[in-house]
Amino acid sequence: MVSPDQVEAMIKAQMPEAQVKVMTPDGEHYEVVVVSSEFEGKRLVQQHQLVYRAIQKEMLDGTIHAMAVKTYTPEAWQAAGQTV
Repeated sequence: MVSPDQVEAMIKAQMPEAQVKVMTPDGEHYEVVVVSSEFEGKRLVQQHQLVYRAIQKEMLDGTIHAMAVKTYTPEAWQAAGQTV
């Protein structure tokens, strides 16, 4: 299994300026929150594609088989009153 820290590193390698939080509530499934200015002007599906591109190899080979992704622009994240 890939650790949450490894997933975070993979996403940050693809999106260096992103703020990333990775959780595994049950030890198998990942929940990921990514805050990035790269999401500005992009539809939700395009935002998720950017994140999934970072872990594509692991998704294809089955190392990661389930991941819920939530993406935010910095402004949307701040408006939601959240911190990563």
